[in-house]
Amino acid sequence: MEVSVLNIKGQDTGRKVVLDDAIYGIEPNDHAIYLDVRLFLANQRQGTAKAKERSEVSGSTRKLGRQKGGGGARRGDINSPVLIGGGRVFGPQPRDYGFKLNKKVRRLARKSALAYKAQENAIVVVEDFTFDAPKTKSLVEVINNLKIDGKKSLFVLPGTDKAVYLSARNLEKAKVMAASALNTYKVLDADVLVLTESALGVVGENLK
Repeated sequence: MEVSVLNIKGQDTGRKVVLDDAIYGIEPNDHAIYLDVRLFLANQRQGTAKAKERSEVSGSTRKLGRQKGGGGARRGDINSPVLIGGGRVFGPQPRDYGFKLNKKVRRLARKSALAYKAQENAIVVVEDFTFDAPKTKSLVEVINNLKIDGKKSLFVLPGTDKAVYLSARNLEKAKVMAASALNTYKVLDADVLVLTESALGVVGENLK
């Protein structure tokens, strides 16, 4: 699949790049995508929720009632879970919500996400660019020139570019990330994927 290379003014440079069929032309695997997105969202969770159990609640350990003859179940001290202010039974504990997912499955998921974008003609390739200084207005001009304003866009750069990253920080529908950090969730979350020429090569190397 051939895609024209544009400059940041939205003009066709006359050059074309070929999107590797081994990445952008595969049959997408929805289950691999599901697993990878689930892992991504699980890793975003802090897992710091904590409730005190019976042994952790501060309170007297004096036995409240006699063992038998009270007409009800034995409830022990004031820290009993059946009493207000007592401990919680099987409450949440700090934990890691992540799980193991094979590298090949994660790679397949990223390929599948990129293949979906290729099928939707939602991939734009631009010449490598940078800004002299962080300026939101500069990135807005690029977005308008590429005619993707109003759409959620993901700019993929070959590496970390602080000027471009900071220029997008105040834009709700524009995100910037390095090609090495590209993940399934971010690709699917964007309406348009804007790849620089160098980033295209980095993505290809990472997904071989």
